[in-house]
Amino acid sequence: MRSPELLKAVAVTAELCGRTFTEAAARVFVDDLGRYPLAQVLGALKRCRDEVRGVLTPSDVVSRLADGRPGPDEAWARCPKSEDDSVVWTSEIAEAYGIAAPLLAARETTAARFAFREAYTRRVALAREAGTPVEWVPSLGFDPRSREAALRDAVGDGRLRLADAVRYVPALAFDAPASVPLLAEAQP
Repeated sequence: MRSPELLKAVAVTAELCGRTFTEAAARVFVDDLGRYPLAQVLGALKRCRDEVRGVLTPSDVVSRLADGRPGPDEAWARCPKSEDDSVVWTSEIAEAYGIAAPLLAARETTAARFAFREAYTRRVALAREAGTPVEWVPSLGFDPRSREAALRDAVGDGRLRLADAVRYVPALAFDAPASVPLLAEAQP
């Protein structure tokens, strides 16, 4: 992905952050970002120009990729409040919630939130570093109404395909626009 556009964007961003790269350093920097989609990298560089002061690093850029993963506070808000609740979440949210859950059970909500934020941030950084795309999956609670609401919201937000949601709550098929080929998509 070593495009002239990206090389220029890296050089300009580094300069605006307070440091100039040699051409060789800029090329290595761009190579480090090569596994990420160009549009995401350019967006992250824009955020770096607004937020980073000092030496620009590949980690600065990667941590600002708009890859579909929510920030830590939004991720925390997506966590279930009880076993009745259904959610559609990423593996990073689910893993961090697993660390926070015992603290929640002990009614240590502040400690749970801090533990969640730390674990989630670390897992997202590892996933981004590995170039792992975001994947949203449902975790169904006991309340059928919560299932339907969580899946409907996820489809509406583009986190889940309608055909996938219908596998869990078939009634959602009746809400589908006529232009959505549910039966063809729903086949495994």
